[in-house]
Amino acid sequence: MTVIAVAHPWTIDDLDELPDNGNRYEIADGSLIVSPSSDIWHVDANDRLGDVLKRQAPSDLRVLWAGAGIDIYRRITYYVPDLLIAKAEAIRRGGKTLQPADVLLVAEVLSPSNRSKDLVLKRHDYAAAGIRHYWILDRVNRTLIVLVLDEGEKTYREEAVVEPGKTWHTDRPFPIEVDPAELF
Repeated sequence: MTVIAVAHPWTIDDLDELPDNGNRYEIADGSLIVSPSSDIWHVDANDRLGDVLKRQAPSDLRVLWAGAGIDIYRRITYYVPDLLIAKAEAIRRGGKTLQPADVLLVAEVLSPSNRSKDLVLKRHDYAAAGIRHYWILDRVNRTLIVLVLDEGEKTYREEAVVEPGKTWHTDRPFPIEVDPAELF
């Protein structure tokens, strides 16, 4: 992960000027974050999680893999999660970004280059934006960390740390059943 600073805060509009070179471009409080393309394990785990969620999602929701960005804060904080679940009506509206109110769940797959960004920075910003569910796939510990927003505090509380071989059930944001053994 590289952070590039300029004389003015980066905005979502500035991203159109950057090359399409396989890097992921995000913005945190006006600073550009450049992350290298993901490794094969990362892509596979993300695809597997997306497949599990897509099979179970109701028709009024969409599961989107890497590429859909969220305008977290006034166009100067913008993240592209590995996976997200959004309202179908928001997808039909189109545009370059989603708003946090349209996103029910974000998921990130931890990699050596992004651990601190996903565990600290994004965790804080997603919660502050009001995104209710944040899931983190941790390949080192082979777990799925399930975080739920404590709306009064605008922070996440850990609801579960699910290990392979243990099926986890929830009704939020819709009925989901997942065993991390399917993901690793």
